Amino acid sequence: MKMTIPAWVKPGFWGAFWGAVAFTILGFWQLGWVTGGTATDMAKKSSESAVVAALAPICVDTFQKQPGAPEKLAELKKVSSWQRSDFVEKGGWATMPGTKAPSSGVAAACGVMLDKLEL
Repeated sequence: MKMTIPAWVKPGFWGAFWGAVAFTILGFWQLGWVTGGTATDMAKKSSESAVVAALAPICVDTFQKQPGAPEKLAELKKVSSWQRSDFVEKGGWATMPGTKAPSSGVAAACGVMLDKLEL
């Protein structure tokens, strides 16, 4: 017995195939689909920026509570903008309680916030 395939199957198959290809391209290009690795990277960056945003005010508060804060603030404002994070790290204000080393992201955000501060 010979099996016969209806004539409409071949064009239907190719239509479904090319439709799937087009939909996949459209999904990644316009609909915001991403791979699992990209989604993981995006989530990591988002969580890191949220942590920095939460910890930078603690750094500013620690800076303000130190003896001689106005003098230190004047020193910070004399430092160039690209060196402020180093200044904050060396001062120890970006080292959060329970940690041994300062966070460079917190130090950078803290430096920006301190530059806008007036004591």
